[in-house]
Amino acid sequence: MARRLAYRLHALDFEVATRAGIAVAVPLVTLTLLGRLDLALYASFGAFTSLYGRSEVYRTRLRTAGSAAAMLVALIAGGVLISTTGSNTGFLVVGLVAVLAAGVLLCRTLSLHPPTPVFFTFAFLVCALIPVRADEAGLAVLIAVGSASFALVVTMSGWLLRLGRDVDRVTASFKLLKPLPRRAVLRPRAWRDPAVWLNIGQLVVGAVIAGGAAELLGLGHSYWAVVSLVAVVPPVRAAHSISRTLHRTVGTIAGVVVTALVLWGHPPVWLLIAIVVVCQFGAEIFVGRHYGTALVFITPLALLMVHLSSPATSVSDILIDRAVETALGAAVGVAMVLLARFVRVGPEPQ
Repeated sequence: MARRLAYRLHALDFEVATRAGIAVAVPLVTLTLLGRLDLALYASFGAFTSLYGRSEVYRTRLRTAGSAAAMLVALIAGGVLISTTGSNTGFLVVGLVAVLAAGVLLCRTLSLHPPTPVFFTFAFLVCALIPVRADEAGLAVLIAVGSASFALVVTMSGWLLRLGRDVDRVTASFKLLKPLPRRAVLRPRAWRDPAVWLNIGQLVVGAVIAGGAAELLGLGHSYWAVVSLVAVVPPVRAAHSISRTLHRTVGTIAGVVVTALVLWGHPPVWLLIAIVVVCQFGAEIFVGRHYGTALVFITPLALLMVHLSSPATSVSDILIDRAVETALGAAVGVAMVLLARFVRVGPEPQ
């Protein structure tokens, strides 16, 4: 029994999760000490870089995580620019369509993991909709650049332990280290794959419907509906099963409940930062094994990031909006999954 438990624990991605936890903890602690936790969002979004390149050899990881970092910083900067103009709806919609298309193409071309543009979409929309003063826009982007750069360094840090050694021997010496089996396939012709454009169409049409419905219903934080839709629609050429979509929906709703329990007693800032780190750690432990379970951690992570940057916002409003818009986005996502069953696409281009 003990040996079986040890094997199961070793099978979990502790190395990846630890990197992710460090990548988000250091920028948040630094901003807290500087008294600028209001800029935590930009640091947290930059730290999303550590979610990419898991279990990849380092030459490949530098390409995937580096590309994700560049994409995140560009989207944060674009979102901040739109925010300084008053979150112009036209710019926001055009930008969202571009983000979804570019995100899907990047994920498919570089075989990114996570394989959907959910983190790209989240970073862009929140940065575009959260007000930022024009005189602090540059600082916000600079913080994102610093956080993404630090996360990239942390993501590549295991190279020092593995340098010049056989991976199995290193794993035996450092129990938390595992072999690096993943080879991210480069697909330069991904843009010619009809399944890619079907996926982009699902996300664009679904995002317009979900976001528009949230606005018509007068819900605040309408970006949650769009992010929820992107989270539940499967990636390119993945199985479009309703059960998987429901798992992701249930995971997101469970995450809202967890967040409500966390914020119920109005915990201090340091405890919230610790919980954010734990959520980032837990998300990485489970994201490669069961995405629905990972969303139980990802959802509180996202909500707590917003709360840390805007503590004056009503907690109950955030949670209610998140729950209702999650259901809305998930419902639209299920509709997109069902519609995709009636569309036949050809084989993947070689």
